[in-house]
Amino acid sequence: MKTGTLKQVLLITDGCSNQGEDPIAMAALAKEQGISINVIGVMEQDVIDDQGLKEIEGIALAGGGVSQVVYSQQLSQTVQMVTRKAMTQTLQGVVNKELQQILGGGAKTMEDLPPEKRGEIMEVVDELGETVQLEVLILVDTSASMTHKLPTVKEALLDLSLSLNARSGSNRFSVFVFPGKHKEVEKLLDWTPKLESLTTIFSKLKTGGITPTGPAIKEAMSYFQQKRSLRSLLSRDDEQYFEESI
Repeated sequence: MKTGTLKQVLLITDGCSNQGEDPIAMAALAKEQGISINVIGVMEQDVIDDQGLKEIEGIALAGGGVSQVVYSQQLSQTVQMVTRKAMTQTLQGVVNKELQQILGGGAKTMEDLPPEKRGEIMEVVDELGETVQLEVLILVDTSASMTHKLPTVKEALLDLSLSLNARSGSNRFSVFVFPGKHKEVEKLLDWTPKLESLTTIFSKLKTGGITPTGPAIKEAMSYFQQKRSLRSLLSRDDEQYFEESI
């Protein structure tokens, strides 16, 4: 079974977009391009407004991903859970398509199979989840209201790297923030297998300003489409990785 590379965007935000393209429309476009958009809404002291909640759910629904709203102190475990859940969901979709081809025209999915068969197929999905190539582009909202939550975001992403690096499949991460220092969306970390590189970056993060969520998702899409130049392939983080792989 050919699954290719699973492409995910992990959007971490706490509020409503207020600049640029409609993020729900951008998420739908990403889904068409085979990129799932997963959203974690971070709240503090039980506060997240209805509009923000609708947007978080709407982006994930349109983007074929998973959404979850959490208190900032629960963020670490949630980041791992959402990433894993989204991976399983995508793989189940791949398996269902394959089943339909094998079983002919009937609208058969895993849910239609007898329990023992379903169990066998879920084992295949779990195994694929451990071995498939995974690319996660992390989008972090750095608008003013995220100021007190960024240390928790940093911890959550480092925990995510430990969790996913335990898989036998290859992982690549990149990190963008919005708004950036000089533009709406700014790349902090180019594709690398080592999310630990974030430790040097997060100390320089500044919060403030607008929340251009739509432009951030649009930028993430175009970044997935770009062919990496030889220069980025041989960036310092990756040079060591390639040496270790040889």
